[in-house]
Amino acid sequence: MSWLAFSAFEGIGPKRFALLKNYFGSAKKAWQAKKGELLAIGLGPKLTSRLVRFRRDFNPDSYFLRLRENEIECYFLDDNRYPESLKKTDNPPFVLYSKGTISPRDKLAMAVVGTRRMTNYGYQVTENLVKGLVKAGLTIVSGLARGVDSLAHRVALKAGGRTIGVLACGLDLVYPPENLGLVQEITKDHGAVVSEFPLGVRPTPGSFPSRNRIISGLSLGTLVIEAPKKSGTLITARHAAEQGREVFAVSGPITSPNAAGPAYLIKMGAKLVFEVDDILEELGFDKETRIKRLKEIVAENPEEEVILFLLKSQAKSIEEIVQESGFDPGQVMKLISLMEIKGQIKNLGNMLYSIKK
Repeated sequence: MSWLAFSAFEGIGPKRFALLKNYFGSAKKAWQAKKGELLAIGLGPKLTSRLVRFRRDFNPDSYFLRLRENEIECYFLDDNRYPESLKKTDNPPFVLYSKGTISPRDKLAMAVVGTRRMTNYGYQVTENLVKGLVKAGLTIVSGLARGVDSLAHRVALKAGGRTIGVLACGLDLVYPPENLGLVQEITKDHGAVVSEFPLGVRPTPGSFPSRNRIISGLSLGTLVIEAPKKSGTLITARHAAEQGREVFAVSGPITSPNAAGPAYLIKMGAKLVFEVDDILEELGFDKETRIKRLKEIVAENPEEEVILFLLKSQAKSIEEIVQESGFDPGQVMKLISLMEIKGQIKNLGNMLYSIKK
């Protein structure tokens, strides 16, 4: 609960939280620290006074209940369920709020971002490239903004793929509000919508650059499609480069202001993208691997995702699946039977199952 409490307090970000937790030995001890102790580590008088007042008024149980009511799950930085690619960045959120399902498949993800004022050219390029990325088995990550971002999410869904949206506000809100339907579709077995911001936090100009580091952090690389040179999209590309991730850009007509951002990135060393293979090759997906990925067994719901993940490396017995999945035996038996009928898994005998090759 202490992790959640700190995440709900405005003024304690990842770096300050790490400082507090390391100094006091745990988040719980940091949360219970006296005012003088907080001042002693250099938290500052104003921030310390605000934190003391917040602790007095904050009700962790009530906050947890609101999360449950909104069907929001929390991934803590020290949890093995926390997205590994984001954990490896320099400044990951210590609590990542999530609505929907983050799947093991989402380790293979590509960020697709661009201008809110998309042209017909941008529309065609986004549609073409996102379809190709989805076919190659990549999850599409973007910021749910108007323009390229929203289109990238929609194309991924239409192509039968997975997508993750990153909001610059609390998950009990949707910005822009017209994307409420899109958020609902994503979180219904097609991916997740995530945020580092607690419930009730509205978007501000400063929250979008912070959001952008999560978009790039969840992804193997960032693809920029149409953006002016002075654009938040380029902040996402910069974060990707700083995180050691690949940066890709699509060139455009030199007469278009939206071509300036990608042109700048290409000059700075971003990979020029003409077709989806330009991305896949740079990521190390050889042609044989890409064809194999198209033929992979695909789960149709989160429960099947869990079963396939457990069977990924080796065959397992019913008992092992029950133990490792946390599902009850009846549920596992039903899942196994249906997945066997659909040709996703096979019975090796003696109640031992594996993925069907």
